[in-house]
Amino acid sequence: MKLVPLADRVVLKQLDAEETTKSGIVLPGTAQEKPQQAEVVAVGPGGMVDGKEVAMSVKKGDQVIYSRYAGTDVKLDGEEYVIVRQNDILAVVK
Repeated sequence: MKLVPLADRVVLKQLDAEETTKSGIVLPGTAQEKPQQAEVVAVGPGGMVDGKEVAMSVKKGDQVIYSRYAGTDVKLDGEEYVIVRQNDILAVVK
């Protein structure tokens, strides 16, 4: 199956969480923070959203930083994704 986002939605695949701290302490899975950096897997077409024209400024393959509590978690074919609105994406990592 394939996720195809609508309107200004973007499908993200989270990058792996850090398993150790900078000082070398190994974190168990429950103590790891949800990463805010992800790779763009699919981008919606944009268009009219709430009466305003929305042009998509991210593309497939971009690495982005998104708002910590944004989006909807989705599990498809054993993979975990997050679907967010484009305005929940804070920056593109270059």
